[in-house]
Order: sequence, then C-alpha cells, then structure tokens
Amino acid sequence: MDPVLSPELFPHIRVVMGMVIGLGMTRLLMTVAGMIQHPKRANLSSIHLLWMGSMLVELVLFWWWEFSLFQLAHWTFGITLFLILYAVTLFLLAALLAPDNIDEYESYEDFFLQRRHWFFGIFAVTFLFDAIDTLIKGNQYWERYGIDYAIQIPFGLILCAVAMRWADRRVQIGAVLVHFAYQIFWISQYFDTLG
Repeated sequence: MDPVLSPELFPHIRVVMGMVIGLGMTRLLMTVAGMIQHPKRANLSSIHLLWMGSMLVELVLFWWWEFSLFQLAHWTFGITLFLILYAVTLFLLAALLAPDNIDEYESYEDFFLQRRHWFFGIFAVTFLFDAIDTLIKGNQYWERYGIDYAIQIPFGLILCAVAMRWADRRVQIGAVLVHFAYQIFWISQYFDTLG
C-alpha cells in the first residue's frame, strides 16, 4: 500500500493507540481499586506495587512521546500496524501486572515472580520497539536526545535479562527502582518537550 500524505491520519491512529493505552491504565487502576476495597484479600507486595506504578508512568510516557508522530509526512499501513502493536505490548505488560484472578498464587508477588519471564520478555520487546519507533520519527529525533537515548536501549535489555533470570526480592526491587530512576530522568530532562 502506498504511503498516505494526509495530515488527518495521525489523529485517527492516535485514537486507536490511546484506546489500547487506556485499557492498560484501566486494568492497573481497577487492580489498585480492588486492593483498596479488599486489602486483606489482596496480599500486597512492594515489588508488584512499584511495577504497577512504573507501568502507569510508562503508559503515560508512551502516549506523550508518540505525539511527535504528528510531524511524520508519510504514513503506511506497516507503520500504523507497528504503532498499534507497540501499544498492545504495553497493554500486555499492564495485564500481567493486573491479573483477573490470583487464587492459584499466594500473593501478587508470587504471581509476578512466577510470571516474570513473560513480563520481562515482553518488556524487552518494548525497548526494541522503542528503537524502531525512534527510527520512524527520523534522524532528528535520534540527534535530539543523543547518547542518553542510545544508552537506554542496551541498558533496558540488560535490566530485563537480569530481572528475568533472578527471582530474588533484592534483584526485583533493584530492577524496578532503576527503571523508576530512568523514568524520572527522562521526565526531568524532557518534560517540557513534545516527543
């Protein structure tokens, strides 16, 4: 299919991405509401709660950074499909943190640790997708964020590999705190820019 030049296309794609991201946020927020409603049943976990918070921030950051796609002159079905798949991976991460039922597990932490291979495998994919997303946005995007951005992809993949390998609480707490620090860095450095 030939590229589309229409500037009206991006808002339609952004709506679809926003719906998928909104579903992820809904899952996370409904889980938090359930924990508040039934605190004794929830078996709260600091690892799980921190990853839920980090994922909420990640969903908002994705939505924010994708705004720079309004500058993209040529749209193809492939680019559109890729962006929707990227949003779907983030939804899947939210769904893994907000399961429908944890009755077969001792706690949210037990669920998370037993499902960590899925979580961090999908999370690693998001780092790769982010690199492709940046290529779609163009060279000026790479140049704008420089070495800070270039480091984050291999660092994120290493973080996922370490967290996938070891279920130890200290490793898991360290992983989520490092990811929160990474998010805070990007927010503090670039919060006033549009992608």
